Amino acid sequence: MLVLDRVARTWQDRMFRDFPDFMAAGDCIVLNDSEVFPSRLFGHRTGVHSHPVGKNNPKRHENLSGRVEVFLLRPQSDDSLTWDALVRPGRKMRTGERIEFDQGVMAEILSRGEFGERTLRFHTNEPIFELLRKIGHVPLPPYIKRQDRTEDRDRYQTVFARETGSVAAPTAGLHFTPGILERCRAAGADLAYVTLHVGLGTFQPVRGDTLHSEHFEITKENMSRIGEAKRVVCVGTTSVRAVESGALGRSGETDLFIKPGFEFQRTGAMLTNFHLPESSLLILVCAFAGVDFVLGAYRHAVESRYRFYSYGDCMLIL
Repeated sequence: MLVLDRVARTWQDRMFRDFPDFMAAGDCIVLNDSEVFPSRLFGHRTGVHSHPVGKNNPKRHENLSGRVEVFLLRPQSDDSLTWDALVRPGRKMRTGERIEFDQGVMAEILSRGEFGERTLRFHTNEPIFELLRKIGHVPLPPYIKRQDRTEDRDRYQTVFARETGSVAAPTAGLHFTPGILERCRAAGADLAYVTLHVGLGTFQPVRGDTLHSEHFEITKENMSRIGEAKRVVCVGTTSVRAVESGALGRSGETDLFIKPGFEFQRTGAMLTNFHLPESSLLILVCAFAGVDFVLGAYRHAVESRYRFYSYGDCMLIL
C-alpha cells in the first residue's frame, strides 16, 4: 500500500495490513456494498435472417448460427428482463435476432447502440438473477487470460457485498477482511455503506466529457453517518462518486465525472487501486490529490514494481 500525504506532498511504502493504523475516532469509512453478478453469457445465434440483396433480386438467406458473447450491463425494465449489453460479434447482430444460451434460455435483440451496445430481452419466467447464477460467468477483467472458475464467484467479491447489480468488483474493497474491518472499528472509525452498481461508466475509456450513468443508493442512516463524520474515508472511486453525488443532491442515477477542478464536498481520504492511463478513475484520483503529485507517485509505483489492476496493490491518499 502506497500512502500519500496530500499536505506534505510525500509518500511512503507500507502494507495494507497497516490501513487501520491510519484510522481514528471521528473517521467514517465508506464501503460500496454492491455485489457482482455473473454478467457474462455465451450462446449462439439461432434462426435465419432474410434480406434483399438487390432491387430485382430475390431475398438471400443468411445462416445465423455462430458463437455469441453477451456482457450484461444494466437492466432497463421493471421486470429486469430487458437489458443494455455489449454483444460480440456486434456488427453481425441485427435487431430481431435471437440468441440461445444454456438450458434453452432465449434472448432477442431489440435495438442497437454505439460501441457494440445492444438492448436485448430475455424470454423466461424464472427470476433473472437466479437464472444468471445458473448460466452466467463471472466477468473477470480482460487481462486475466483464463476461463472463470467456481472459486471466482467468491474471490471476485468483497466480504461486505450484499446488493446485487455490479458487472465488475469495486476493487479497492477486495483488500478488506473481517479482521481488518474489526481493527478499524477498534481504532474508533465508524463504517457506512453506499451502493453504486459498477457498470460501463466506471471502466470504459474516456470519450468526451460524459460518463455512462450508474445506479446508486445511500440510505438516510448511512447519509447521516457520512454527514456527521470528522473525516470521510472513501474505499474506492465508486464510493467517492456515490458520496459526492449524494452531497450534490443527486439520487438514483449518477453520471458525475470528477476531474481536476472539482470541489469535493465530503471525501477527506481515499483508498484506491492503481488505474489505467486515460481512465476516468485515474482522472478522479488526480482531481483529489493533484495531477503532478499523483503521476509522480505512479512513477514511484512502477519503479517499485507495485501491481496494477483489479487484483493489484493499493494507494491510500490522506
